[in-house]
Amino acid sequence: MKLVSTTKDAQWQEYTIPDSVPNNSKYTLETTGEVCQSMDGFGGCFNELSWVALDKISEDKRNFILNELFGEEGCNFNFCRMPIGASDYAVNWYSHAEKDNDYAMQYFSIKRDYEHLIPYIKAAKSINHDMQIFASPWSPPVWMKNPPAYNFGTLIQDDKTLNAYALYFLKFIKAYEKENISIDQIHVQNEPMSSQKFPSCVWTGPEFANFIGNYLGPLFEEKDISTKIWLGTLNGRETDERALYTGYDDYANLVLSDKKAYKYIEGVSYQWAGKNTIQRTSESWPEKKLIQSENECGDGTNTWEYARYVFDLFRHYLANGVSAYLYWNMVLEPGGSSTWGWNQNSMITVNTHDNTFTLNPEFYVMKHFSHFVKKGAVRLRTKGCLTGNSIVFKNPNGEIIIVIQNGLNETRELNFSHEDKKLNISLSPNSINTIVI
Repeated sequence: MKLVSTTKDAQWQEYTIPDSVPNNSKYTLETTGEVCQSMDGFGGCFNELSWVALDKISEDKRNFILNELFGEEGCNFNFCRMPIGASDYAVNWYSHAEKDNDYAMQYFSIKRDYEHLIPYIKAAKSINHDMQIFASPWSPPVWMKNPPAYNFGTLIQDDKTLNAYALYFLKFIKAYEKENISIDQIHVQNEPMSSQKFPSCVWTGPEFANFIGNYLGPLFEEKDISTKIWLGTLNGRETDERALYTGYDDYANLVLSDKKAYKYIEGVSYQWAGKNTIQRTSESWPEKKLIQSENECGDGTNTWEYARYVFDLFRHYLANGVSAYLYWNMVLEPGGSSTWGWNQNSMITVNTHDNTFTLNPEFYVMKHFSHFVKKGAVRLRTKGCLTGNSIVFKNPNGEIIIVIQNGLNETRELNFSHEDKKLNISLSPNSINTIVI
């Protein structure tokens, strides 16, 4: 048995756990025998500014960082995200079809992606060959929008535009196939409830249902496209100016209740305020998969306190059935500023002026899960007073993985029981821990 523990001042401390039996401590955690969701994995998003930072440092440092993120001895990321066109962490705005009124997608091109995204993805896949990738746009091409701008606005809802946009997704998948990069999932719109100064586009639930059920789904079916369609990435109650409500009944419940759309949707992805409706989706549509698609991103200061909050996000999403959890920007320069002026956290900060880097607290939070919990692991339901601080998995090889936070300023004695396996272990104050049995 093994314990790995991280505190503010001591990261990734590894210990061998001697055989032990539970004592009379009241701090219990016990599996119930119920098996929950199977895990697809963990990862982050391939964004342009991350590769810009990595490209400024020496090859040996860059390779070390990539191995820390994607290698088996590091975070072992195997389920990642990429933007279709510009995200808010692109160098500047672009899409893959900016020729006005190009409804046939004659001028579609991924030429821009050869500068930053494709090198980044290929470097990662050279380390983890089995990586899955899902893709989502922050905005359609501007000529498809009203008003015709990459930020704010909405997709024009006429037949020729919706057909062209479905073709846009198809062309993207095919172009990446030629680069030996499989796009496993399409998530139709990043944060459809938010109208932002950076690339964005507001969608309503009925618009999702119509586009998926009558355009994107039928096209993928006709062309025998194996890429799965997802409803997402839903960000919950935000800034949709056209609707009074932007909750569960206005998006997930409405779209999944549409028979045409339902048949094409593999799952629903949530991020940010979407966490407020994921439980209702999980309970109501258990046959559909769920993903946490973007970790909340902080303010660029990368504090230990925020990392502890991120642990709570992990616990919330995993307890409500997600099969994958994704970080946002894996690597940024100091301050983490976006092109559109928002400072955000990152797992790793690259100091390009002196060719150094820092593994930030959230790096270790991610690693406490992703290094140990393997693809195909199942979550085990638990009971006991430490359930709200922990998540327990069973790996395909039979290992039991406990990821648990002691958020108190005092040591806690964990009494754990699973079938014939029992142990007692001390958890350091204000610590994040992984126990392997």
